[in-house]
Amino acid sequence: MENQVIESFCEKDTFEAGRMLGEGCQPGSIVLLNGGLGAGKTVFTKGFGKGLGIEEVINSPTFTIVQVYETGRIPLYHFDVYRIGSTEEMEETGYEDYFFGNGVCLIEWAGLIEEIIPDGCIKVNISKNPEKGFDYRLIEVC
Repeated sequence: MENQVIESFCEKDTFEAGRMLGEGCQPGSIVLLNGGLGAGKTVFTKGFGKGLGIEEVINSPTFTIVQVYETGRIPLYHFDVYRIGSTEEMEETGYEDYFFGNGVCLIEWAGLIEEIIPDGCIKVNISKNPEKGFDYRLIEVC
């Protein structure tokens, strides 16, 4: 995937950026999603799920670590590792089955577990710029 920079001026733009990425993903893809609190990671993920054809409500799995959605064209394994304290905790989730399975992994706060992330992942960073407006987001995909 070639590098992309997307400017989002509202939640709908962020959702659409996620949807477009989801439409292009194939089984085995791993998407690393980083951005501060309130950056729009969950909105992006909801769009991503829509791009995979998932109709059910997507919520952040902050307390469950991983949420599985199997109703789309390929399964989505949605991780939120914000509360993971170590790679040993990540191993307890059985993450390897998801990372190397037949679905797509989307990992929020992926920077916290970078030592176990395989090569070749899609990296998405969402950042705010208050000077450009409250709802402005810069979405970088590489």
